[in-house]
Amino acid sequence: MPNIRIDHIEINNFKNVKHGVIDLTSKKQNASILALYGQNGSGKTALIECIEILKNAISGRKLPTYASELVNLDSDYSTLSFKFSITEDLDITYLVYKFSIKKEAVETIELNEKSTYTAIFNEVVLISKYSNGKSVSPLKPLIDTTDGEPFGPQTKYRSLIGNKELDTDVIVAKKLAYKSGTSFIFSNELLSLIKNNTNDDIANPLFALNKYGIRNLFVLSTRDSAMISFDALPLVFRFESENNGASGKISIPIQGNGIIPEVFYDLLIKIIKSMNVVLEQIIPGLNVGVKNLGEELLKDNTKGIRVQLISIRGNKSIALKYESEGIKKIVAILQLLIVIYNNPTVTVAIDELDSGIFEYLLGEIMRIISEHGKGQLIFTSHNLRPLETIDKSFVAFTTVNPDNRYIRFTNVKTSNNLRDFYYRDIILGEQSEPVYEPTNNRKIAYAFLKALDVDGA
Repeated sequence: MPNIRIDHIEINNFKNVKHGVIDLTSKKQNASILALYGQNGSGKTALIECIEILKNAISGRKLPTYASELVNLDSDYSTLSFKFSITEDLDITYLVYKFSIKKEAVETIELNEKSTYTAIFNEVVLISKYSNGKSVSPLKPLIDTTDGEPFGPQTKYRSLIGNKELDTDVIVAKKLAYKSGTSFIFSNELLSLIKNNTNDDIANPLFALNKYGIRNLFVLSTRDSAMISFDALPLVFRFESENNGASGKISIPIQGNGIIPEVFYDLLIKIIKSMNVVLEQIIPGLNVGVKNLGEELLKDNTKGIRVQLISIRGNKSIALKYESEGIKKIVAILQLLIVIYNNPTVTVAIDELDSGIFEYLLGEIMRIISEHGKGQLIFTSHNLRPLETIDKSFVAFTTVNPDNRYIRFTNVKTSNNLRDFYYRDIILGEQSEPVYEPTNNRKIAYAFLKALDVDGA
C-alpha cells in the first residue's frame, strides 16, 4: 500500500471555526507531526472532529448524527477540504477531497415522526501527479458532484463508469448515499461500479484513499477519552489479515470485565505483549495483562471470551481499573504510538493527548517520536512541555479570530524556547493574530465574590 499523509486541511463554518487553514507538511524529520495549542474553545477539538468525519466519509461509513450539530450556528452547512500526498516509489499523487455536511430531516412513516441525519453533498475530488519530481498532470477535477448529474467532468465520468447502461445505477447510488448520510464518491456502490468497469489507473488513488480511511487512519476523540474515565478503554489496533488487512476498535471494560469475540483474543494477547515492551520502559516495573474468565456466546451465536485487564507489578497484580487515569490513558494510546513510530502509512489524530500524563514523560515521548518516528501524528494538548522538546515546525496555534483560526508562529529563532515564546505572545501579542482572549484577574475575583449574591446561591 502506498504511503498516504494528510498535507493540508481547510475548515469552513465548522463549530467555532468560520475559516481555518493548517498545513501539515514538514521537511525536518521522517515523522509528520502537528501539535495544536490554544485556549479553551478556540478550535482545537474542531480539528480532530473534522478528521473523524473525514475517516467516516472516505471509509464509506455513515456519518454520526451529531456531526450535523457541529455546523457553525451562523451557517446552514460546513465545508471541509483535505489535501493528501500518495507516495509510491518515485511517484507522488496529490489528491484533494472537498465536501460539505448539513443536517437533513427524514420522516418515519411508521411512527409519523421526524428524525435527522448528517448528509454529505457537493463532493469534489481533484488530482495531480508527479513522477521523479516532475509534474505529469496539474491539479484537475477527477469527480465533481456539483457539476452535472450524477457527476462531472463528462470525460472523466465516461472513463470511470464506461458503459452507458450503468448510468442509472450511478444516479441511484448517488441518491442512496445522500439519503443514508454516506459519501457518494467513497460509497461501496460507486467504487464497485468503477472497479468493475474501468482499467484506467486514474481511479487507483480513490481505492487507496478508501483503504487508508478503513485501515490506517485512527482518531481518538474526547468521547474516547470519556470512555477511559467511565467503563471502557478504547483499545485501538491495526493488524494484517488474510483479506489484505483490517482495523478497528475493541472496547474493553475497566470497571469489571467484558466479552470480546474469540477471533480477537490471540490478537489482543499479542498487542498487550508488544505494548509491555515499551510500557515497562515508560513506567518502570509496570506490565499489563489479560485475565481469561472463560468462554461465552455472543448475540450472533459466535464464541466470545470474557476478559479483564490487569496491572502487574512484580509478582502482584490488580485490576487495571484501580490504576491512575494517566496510566489508563497511556495504555489506551500506546499501541497507536508504537505503530506511528514504526509505520509510515499510518495517521493518528488524538484530542487532548496530554490528559492525565505526567508532563515530563509526555515531552520525552513526543521528542522520541518526532526524531525517529515514521508515521503521522496530529494531536491537541494543553500541556506545554512538548513545545520544549519537538521541532518548532511541528507546532501550530489557535487564534481568537474565527475567520483565521489557525496560525504558525513567525520570527521564532532557533535559540528561542517555544514555550516561553508562546507565553510572551499571549501577553504582548506579537503575531499576526492574537492567540489569547485577555482575562482580568480582578474581574474574575470579583465575579467569584459576586456569585454569592445570586438568588439561591
